[in-house]
Amino acid sequence: MLPHITKRFNDMKLRDKMMLSYVLFFLLPFLIIGFFVVREYRQSALDKAMEQTENSMERVKARTFDLLGVAEALSNRLSLDSDLESVVTTRYQDAGQVVDAYKSYKTFQMYLDFNEEITRIKLYADNPSLLNNWEFIPLDEPTKSGFWYQSAIAQAGRIGWYYFPSESRGAGSMLSLVRSVYFQGSRTFGVLDIDLNTTLLNKTLLQEDSETLLADANNVIVASNRPNMIGKRIGDTHLGEELAMLEPGTYERSIDGQRSKVLIGELAPAQSFTNLKIVSVFSIRSITKEANRISERGLQIILFVTAAALLLIYLICAVLTKRLLLFNRQINKVAMGNFNAALIVDGNDELGQISRQFNQMVANVKELMEEVNRSHEQTSELERKQNEIKLKMLASQINPHFLYNALESIRMKAHLKGEKEIAQIVKLLGKLMRKNLEIKGREISLEEEIEIVRCYLEIQKFRHDDRLEYELEIDPGAERARILPLLVQPLVENAVIHGLESHAEGGAVRVKAMLREDGLEVSVADNGAGMPPERLAQIRESVGHQDADRIGLHNIQQRLRMTYGESAGLRIESWPGKGTVVTFRIPLEGMQDV
Repeated sequence: MLPHITKRFNDMKLRDKMMLSYVLFFLLPFLIIGFFVVREYRQSALDKAMEQTENSMERVKARTFDLLGVAEALSNRLSLDSDLESVVTTRYQDAGQVVDAYKSYKTFQMYLDFNEEITRIKLYADNPSLLNNWEFIPLDEPTKSGFWYQSAIAQAGRIGWYYFPSESRGAGSMLSLVRSVYFQGSRTFGVLDIDLNTTLLNKTLLQEDSETLLADANNVIVASNRPNMIGKRIGDTHLGEELAMLEPGTYERSIDGQRSKVLIGELAPAQSFTNLKIVSVFSIRSITKEANRISERGLQIILFVTAAALLLIYLICAVLTKRLLLFNRQINKVAMGNFNAALIVDGNDELGQISRQFNQMVANVKELMEEVNRSHEQTSELERKQNEIKLKMLASQINPHFLYNALESIRMKAHLKGEKEIAQIVKLLGKLMRKNLEIKGREISLEEEIEIVRCYLEIQKFRHDDRLEYELEIDPGAERARILPLLVQPLVENAVIHGLESHAEGGAVRVKAMLREDGLEVSVADNGAGMPPERLAQIRESVGHQDADRIGLHNIQQRLRMTYGESAGLRIESWPGKGTVVTFRIPLEGMQDV
């Protein structure tokens, strides 16, 4: 790598070298420092905004808890109010008795007068003799089927916080406390509904700069500093359904096309079976606006300084280039064979010294020319002898095609003599050799590779008799996949030699090729001796580095990764006494004809 970089640097013009030096040693460090300064400033602004938002959220939580605490305290008192039980459970004979009972019960109005946090108190009871005055409401079927009513009854005295439509609800009351009340005398239940004054919450939220909202357990927005969102579900607003499903925490999301920070908090009042959610959203761009402005101003300064420096470098290079051009013309004369040319460059700097050294070099070259001519005949004679040695080496090599033809002759002899098994094995061996001869490094189909594996396994099965079994399981269509040659056969050879030959009982080899969504997966498994964890770790380590014992695995690993990427490397699993599985996967983009 370093010699390559040095060569590229030497090939550059002097002007380009000076500009590169300026970029590397001045402009680049300046940009890096500026980047980190702006980045830290931007991050500091974000952290400060996050801290302020978290503090604001705590203030909102505290104010909300105060409001909820008033309603909770009133509900506790009313659940134990015997006068309330008497009004609700009495069976009245006529409307006059009901009106008199309502007039004598002043508790609801007293609580409303002294607690601005409450807008209305209602009690739903299963007493058909009651009259609906928006405080005492006889139970009907729509109310019974309401989710809030069923939740309150199911939770037996615990508190729920909901928004639900009601004819008595005003625009300033979007949240209600609901809880069941048990009347001991009549052994019946009623449901208490206390409507909260959410206008107070809206005033608190309006003090926040970031978009902030309060939602009930059904994600209905009950308070917000954006009035147009109140009464809607979070998923029906510009925040989206995804945000409505998030758990409490801090997130970064794209909202209205802008990257934004989202803080989600949870309020869990005591005695409650539902929680409230606080959501605060602010745009990252609005927080980092000042940092971006500083970055733009810094970029303008950098561009100005860069332009001035480039102009200065250009003027310096112009002076040097004039002398270098003279040097270049004289060198061209020498290159054309004129060794009588003399180079004269003014100055005692490096260029002046080089000119004097160049003249001396030309004289030395002229003297060496005769010596080169004398040695030319000796070199020609040496080359002739070397060519003779190469011809002798080629003549001593065995022609692989001759060996294949010889095997074919042996097979025919064995077949004619009735030795069908031997003839078949010789045929497979010849076929295996022919396949290997035909491989030129090009990609082949998986079907061709599996055929090589089949020939190899049949030969090994002949050697080991009944000690070796094998199974080839190829997905339909997978055989058309184009892969590098000799990827599977070396793995099968490893399985037989290292997994089964040392195993007294022999075993089985299973080759599987399966089409997955992301590519072709090939595995070679044996049920042989396997490896202990320590040996398996050594094998995995050696596959990543060329090792004397695992050259084949190392070569396969390198070919897979260089052709198909890092994800296509070998995966090796092994269990002592159970066998070994080697798997590789070729991604879809690395496959053809599938």
